[in-house]
Amino acid sequence: MTIRPANAEEAKRVKAIAEAAYQPYVAVIGRPPAPMVADFQAAAQAGDLHVLEDGGTIVAYIHLYPKGQALHIENLAVAPEARRRGYANRLLAFAEAEARRLGLGTLDLYTNEAMESAKALYLASGFQEIDRRLEAGFRRVYLQKDLQQA
Repeated sequence: MTIRPANAEEAKRVKAIAEAAYQPYVAVIGRPPAPMVADFQAAAQAGDLHVLEDGGTIVAYIHLYPKGQALHIENLAVAPEARRRGYANRLLAFAEAEARRLGLGTLDLYTNEAMESAKALYLASGFQEIDRRLEAGFRRVYLQKDLQQA
């Protein structure tokens, strides 16, 4: 298993993972969640997109970048057929290591209020809810992890 920067050609696979992972939320939210329409090619070209490859197949990804004194996780998804194998936790550990490598003391992210399993994952990983707001038509929950206390 390897976590590495994605290249622009892999953006199609990442987009396919995002579409499959977030499709169940379209009916709940009333429109495609933001990750389903993200520009993964631009994220890859910027060096902000990393893929988790297992057995030569990309099964998950994380889009992250520095934002102030935090490393912001824009999106993380695991292909539905690859769930429950610890990939999301490995990507979160990777994000934490990246933040430390960059000298950043915090991880932050947001998720949709309707995505209960995502919120549960982040809370179990040491994130704390810091805010909720309606933004761009989405009901978002903002979470943060202080790496000084982790």
